[in-house]
Amino acid sequence: MQLILSYLIAGWSGFFVMAVELLGGRLLAPTFGSSIYVWGAIITVFMLALSIGYLAGGRLSMNAPSVRKLGLILIVAALTVLPLLLFAVPLLDAVANAIPDPRFGSLVGATVLFFIPTVFSGMISPYAVRLIVPDRTSSGRHAGQLYFVSTFGSAAGTLLTSFYLVLLMEVNHILLALMAISGVIGAAACLVRGEANAQ
Repeated sequence: MQLILSYLIAGWSGFFVMAVELLGGRLLAPTFGSSIYVWGAIITVFMLALSIGYLAGGRLSMNAPSVRKLGLILIVAALTVLPLLLFAVPLLDAVANAIPDPRFGSLVGATVLFFIPTVFSGMISPYAVRLIVPDRTSSGRHAGQLYFVSTFGSAAGTLLTSFYLVLLMEVNHILLALMAISGVIGAAACLVRGEANAQ
């Protein structure tokens, strides 16, 4: 069960991150437009936040890792999306008034809205690697499998969000659905006991 949940959480996290990133473009567009500057700012913020999340997740996994803690990370990542639902418009308007240049304004706006959720999401894959690796001799194979699942989830999130979800639902409704699914998966993981046996 720990193995299944670790893969599930990694795959869903990939889906979650890419869905939020694409929706980020929709959130920033009314204030800053949808030019290459805006998308460059969004991608930069997500890449930097993920890199910090990878470091933090790897370090956190060294201290009594468990699938329950992995589930908690997923839940926290979902909860940090809540400000997007409540304060995105006033926050972006305030940033636009303070920084009218759409290049730097969109960079600051994307940082304010998406940096923290993406850091927590980035923590998941390296933490999950620690849970699924039974010994050092097979670490490369298991890490490769997990990152395959995570990246496949990212591809699915990109395709489904851009091709279907944005046509069927409002941005806020999609975010609520993403948060709810994360909460359910994270809660399921929190019910599992035991720690990793990796050496």
